[in-house]
Amino acid sequence: MRRTAGAIALLLVATAVAVGARGLDGDQPSARVTAKAKAKKSPQLLDRPPPPAEIRGIHVTMALASIPGKLEEYTSTLGLNTVELDVKDENGEVGFHTLAPPLARQIGAAMRYYDPTKTAKALHDQGIYLIGRVVCFEDPILSEKRPELAIQTTGGDVWRNHAGLGWTNPYDKRVWDYNLAVAKAAVRAGFDEIQFDYVRFPSDGDIDSAVFPGRRREAMSATIARFVHYATNRLRPLGARVSVDVFGLSATRNLGIGQSPRRLARIVDAIYPMVYPSHYGSGEYGLSDPSAVPGRTVGRSLRDFRRQMRGGRAKLIPWLEDFTLGGTTTIEKVEEQIAATRRWTSAGFLLWNPSGIYTTGALTAR
Repeated sequence: MRRTAGAIALLLVATAVAVGARGLDGDQPSARVTAKAKAKKSPQLLDRPPPPAEIRGIHVTMALASIPGKLEEYTSTLGLNTVELDVKDENGEVGFHTLAPPLARQIGAAMRYYDPTKTAKALHDQGIYLIGRVVCFEDPILSEKRPELAIQTTGGDVWRNHAGLGWTNPYDKRVWDYNLAVAKAAVRAGFDEIQFDYVRFPSDGDIDSAVFPGRRREAMSATIARFVHYATNRLRPLGARVSVDVFGLSATRNLGIGQSPRRLARIVDAIYPMVYPSHYGSGEYGLSDPSAVPGRTVGRSLRDFRRQMRGGRAKLIPWLEDFTLGGTTTIEKVEEQIAATRRWTSAGFLLWNPSGIYTTGALTAR
């Protein structure tokens, strides 16, 4: 599941004037007054609370957020201090119409699942740290309505993956600006952090037939890092933290989709690897059945992330699975994953369940 340049320039001007004023004699009050006046016009960081010392959160879809009383039900969960809420999802929908960018409204992507300002305030009143998930390049709506922004086929049609979903072109700055506009809308509504998901090249479908207009002679990871750097530099002046979701194996080997934890760790505030044990094949990390030993699987993935992120600024906060792809999810399986995050001194964890049903007691596991 996306106007500050002038404001930033104004901030730089104000800073330069202020520095110059300090170098003047003490009998130059007019210069100091001018510097202060200019500084007042510069963008101010919103007074946002820092993230919890240990993030303990869940994913909430925009559809679930639209159900009366559902968010209140989640916030009453013991141990919960963070909610990651869809702002723009993998269907290309934006969760709100109010504040949505003009382009989102024009193409029919702006929905009315929730009011972003009211939702942010309600969660903050409950002491909840609010992360907005913005799916970037998988976008069936934008690619369909604006095919010139899409990855294309050799015949000039919109390229689609195996599920029939269109993807937008990671090289196109207009796509960058659209996702950034969606993210800015959420930040202005009160979201504390923007988490970019699907911030990568496609991983399935007939990749060989994909045509990328404007393709640059650079590594895919450089392209993705350029987008993330571009967005981060424009969201931080608004007071937001910025993070990315990445595949759980992206720190172990190059997956050919442009996700480099080493590059990204130097740009963003946090990296959220999706270390779902059920998604690892037999033999990965030397484990015959990674899903049978969830704690060990999560730990070995986080070990690789620690190595790749060394020297970066980003915190490591994994996504853990609280769902099943066969068998039954138990509190013991969730607790094993959480214990692994703490052994590797992560800054917390988020639980993922696409149906929004989370295991009782998981967030209070010790």
